[in-house]
Amino acid sequence: MEILLATFSALFSVVNPFGAMPVFLTLTQDDTPQHRNLMAKRASMYMVLILAIFFFAGQYVLNFFGLRIHDLRIAGGIMILKAGFDLLTTKSEPGKKVSKEVVEEGIQKEDISFTPLAMPMLSGPGAIAVSIGMFTKSLSYLNMVLTIVAIIMVAFASYFILVSSHR
Repeated sequence: MEILLATFSALFSVVNPFGAMPVFLTLTQDDTPQHRNLMAKRASMYMVLILAIFFFAGQYVLNFFGLRIHDLRIAGGIMILKAGFDLLTTKSEPGKKVSKEVVEEGIQKEDISFTPLAMPMLSGPGAIAVSIGMFTKSLSYLNMVLTIVAIIMVAFASYFILVSSHR
């Protein structure tokens, strides 16, 4: 049970469905409620699929590139450090804004469930790194099943947060 809670809390904080809400709201502002629900459901299902694949195959990918889990943890820590430092020091720069063409393309897109919602908003590099890292802590089949259950729980929470964001 400890692995279930640890995985859920680690993944939920990295997946951050509250951070995906503004993108979801912007891209689905003119959609029907049924279409918004469908996009949220598909994005959550894609998230489970992506994280489960990396949970089981991530160690093989790391081995293929000659990396160890410690390398991944160090790189992830550096990324989080840089993101936090950027939040503290970034000033508004005109070149850093998203162009109007990119925003318009996202609004015109019919199916936003895979990109940008599932990948990279919900299951981005941080969530994938946590998923791979949890595989190294799963020493039994029960722990693996509990980790997959935690991924599914995060997907349900993300789905309900996205669906209720329009209210």
